[in-house]
Amino acid sequence: MTFDPRQAGRDRLRLASALRALRNASGLSGERLAIRCAMSQSKISRIETGRTLPSILDVRQILEALDVDTATADEITRLAEVANTEYEDVRTSVRRGLHHRQRELAALEAGADHIRHFLPVMITGLLQTPEYMRQALAPAVDPAAGDTARMMAIKLERQSVLHDRRKRFDFLLTESAIRWQLCQASAMALQLDHLVAVSRLPQIHVHILPLRRRLTDAPFNTFVVYGDHLVTVELFSGQLVFRDPKDVLYHRSLFEYFTGLSLSGDEARAEIESWAASFRTQSMQERD
Repeated sequence: MTFDPRQAGRDRLRLASALRALRNASGLSGERLAIRCAMSQSKISRIETGRTLPSILDVRQILEALDVDTATADEITRLAEVANTEYEDVRTSVRRGLHHRQRELAALEAGADHIRHFLPVMITGLLQTPEYMRQALAPAVDPAAGDTARMMAIKLERQSVLHDRRKRFDFLLTESAIRWQLCQASAMALQLDHLVAVSRLPQIHVHILPLRRRLTDAPFNTFVVYGDHLVTVELFSGQLVFRDPKDVLYHRSLFEYFTGLSLSGDEARAEIESWAASFRTQSMQERD
């Protein structure tokens, strides 16, 4: 499955057109439907013209207010689920230019006041040093193509958002994510030192899950929650985007569960500093 921005737009318009047609068939005005759904008339208008993407809950409220039959309701709900979920594979990202993806991430970060990163396997771009970032863009299988220098420049530029005190950032990393040796031991030590330094900013909260801690659930994949309106999920082959409030709430609940079992503050920094010291020792041994 490949995400196509044009197809996403068509899915939204198909949903809008279907909802508008159902309302017209029912004989209800937009104003009467808005009253039945406890929504504003302007919201109904924006949904029916495709300017606002309704959540699945919104769609269910509208369908119930219109008293549509079960088969039609199921069909429209499936269309709403498709419209609220996007998938973009890595190949598509490469074709349109990876730097565009970085601009999109910057826009998401600018628009959210609280951003939660769940990082079970790797340190994220906002926290990366240049050396770590360079290696992250050059994996053994299917390395990034195109102008990686341009992409790195934008990724480093994005890090300035961490100094915006109007925002809150929570980064939850597993021990494996922090200690996974992506580059030389000396570079890893510097990366961990940087992580400690960033964690001292008042708007930054770094949490870690040590391997010694017992967990009753598994950290399957990386995800980021932007406020209360959007979640991105990273896969080997691409990225999923969820906008439905139920999906956002589910990922926020996952984040809160793992955060409740994590170390933070000085306790987390002490662990990271000890791992950085191990990398420095390894680096010295490799030079001898």
